[in-house]
Parts: sequence; structure tokens; C-alpha cells
Amino acid sequence: MITKAQIDEFFKSTNVAVVGVSRNPKKFGCVVFQTLLDKKKYVLYPINPNVEEIGENKCYHDIMSLPADTNGIVILTRKDKTAAVVQQAADKGIRQIWIQQHCDTPEALKIAGDKGANVIHGKCIMMFAEPVIGFHKFHRSLMGFFGRLPK
Repeated sequence: MITKAQIDEFFKSTNVAVVGVSRNPKKFGCVVFQTLLDKKKYVLYPINPNVEEIGENKCYHDIMSLPADTNGIVILTRKDKTAAVVQQAADKGIRQIWIQQHCDTPEALKIAGDKGANVIHGKCIMMFAEPVIGFHKFHRSLMGFFGRLPK
């Protein structure tokens, strides 16, 4: 069970990589990246092996090329890629890992656990990255009403 303390710990990260950022502004990976960028709380490092830039931001091709100060990662990949991304993040020393809901696998969670990572999974980052707005705010309110928010 994911706790509020785990989520709060993740959001103490200041230099966060986002894996699975698309050039297409309508794709969820791009929406998450832009939303976090707009909050101006983080230094963000987009990762997409196929492009040099996302907007005006340098795009990294892989986790190992990230700056050494990267201390958090958001994973928005297909399930068949998630375990490898978690392994690379762990090898890089990143211990704050958010695996977007529907992207997690038992193998990825085991790797993260074995490495002692604080891993958030099964939750949508858009419902917890303050300030929460729009549909995500409404959805979070519903979860709270029904007692389903992490405690």
C-alpha cells in the first residue's frame, strides 16, 4: 500500500527525469512533462531516445546520460520497458521512482524494492503534483470522499 509519506518523499525530489515524453503534445507523456514544468518546482529532464529537444528542453536519450544530480524519475513507458527503466534508474542511484499507473509490473516493483527505492505505483502523478487542477482535482476529491487516498 502506497502511503502519503511516500508520495511526500517523492515530491521532495528537485531534479526529476521523465521517461516516455512524446513530441506529440496530446500524448500523456508530454502532458505530464508540461504540467510538471508549468509548476516550476522541478528541474526536469525529458527522456526520449528519438529526439534532441522537447520544446526548448534538451532531451536525454537514456538514463545513464542524465546529470548526476537527478534524484527522481517518473516512468511513463509501456509495461514491457518499465523493468529495464527501473533497473537503469537504480544503477544511476535514483531512489525516488514514480511508475505511472498501468505502467508497473511485478518485475519492476521487485527491482525497485531490492534496490531500496521509494517507489510509487498504481497512482496517477497528476492527482498528487500540487497544485492539482482540472479533472485530476475532481478525481482526487472523489477518491478522498470514498476514503481511497493514501494515508
